[in-house]
Amino acid sequence: LIGQFAATAGKKAGEFYTPQQLSSILSGIVTLDTQDPKSGMKKKLERVLDFACGSGSLLLNVRHRMKANGGNIGKIYGQEKNITTYNLARMNMLLHGVKDSEFEIHHGDSLLNDWDMLNEMNPAKKVEFDAIVANPPFSYRWEPTEEMGKDFRFNNYGLAPKSAADFAFLLHGFHFLKQDGTMVIILPHGVLFRGGAEERIRTKLLKDGNIDAVIGLPANLFFSTGIPVCILVLKKCKKSDDVLFINASDKENFEKGKRQNKLRTKDIDKIIDTYKQRKEEERYSRPVSMDEIERNGYNLNISRYVSIAKEDVKIDLLQVNKKLIELESKIADASERHNKFLAELGLPLITKAKRD
Repeated sequence: LIGQFAATAGKKAGEFYTPQQLSSILSGIVTLDTQDPKSGMKKKLERVLDFACGSGSLLLNVRHRMKANGGNIGKIYGQEKNITTYNLARMNMLLHGVKDSEFEIHHGDSLLNDWDMLNEMNPAKKVEFDAIVANPPFSYRWEPTEEMGKDFRFNNYGLAPKSAADFAFLLHGFHFLKQDGTMVIILPHGVLFRGGAEERIRTKLLKDGNIDAVIGLPANLFFSTGIPVCILVLKKCKKSDDVLFINASDKENFEKGKRQNKLRTKDIDKIIDTYKQRKEEERYSRPVSMDEIERNGYNLNISRYVSIAKEDVKIDLLQVNKKLIELESKIADASERHNKFLAELGLPLITKAKRD
């Protein structure tokens, strides 16, 4: 019902709803590491957070996938600034059979960090999460203060610019991620290459080995905006030394619609499997070394590393010239025979100038 309403709500839909196809990608990635390789048993995600949860669709998707795979979640946590959407999220939890002891939704502003549970100054008592998923407002304008620069979430990185709080949202969530946890966040492409404060934050995250993967998606997936978005996968202790780039924006990797594009089940599964296996595929994915990223000035523009452009067909000019000469010879022979017939009929002959 919420999905149907979002489809007709225009730009307002972006305030509370993440399309299920995108939710499936995020939930698929954060639940990949929940199987114990030794015993084969599914581990439990004790805590899952969405700090810009809207109607709670992302959290419910993670919970559903865990249960479908035989795993379980201890408790899901969400935060939402809009009071109406906050109430919608709580109602959505109950309608999906989530007990009130299994979830906690807070009404508040994540950037101000006004949730007492997360605003603990004592590092020993800090609440951390096994998985964090988020689809925060794109390029949200905010008003960072000088005091905020000392905030424990931002003081090691610096503040995101006023014009775009994308990295402020990212750093907020990343601060509360467990050492062995996974964070997956949807952001506009600008975070991959913009300069200034965002470049400094991006560079530090890369140097610290915290960005695990960058996934580019097609345009027109959202109800509220037509811009293409990317997914960043972050870890505090990642296994690989490279960054996996997936460029899923080619027309072969989605279904084009009149007003909105759609990722099919096979497209979603391919993204998740490629991330899991860290596979390299021409015009689709490639693990990129930190040396190469450094040479590119820590610019993460996906097309620099995985281009979907097809190579131009190579033309053998000598062969083309040979064919042209052959054609000219055939034309000359045909014209000569034709002129013989014209001469017999007493008609004017065709000269090369007339033929051209």
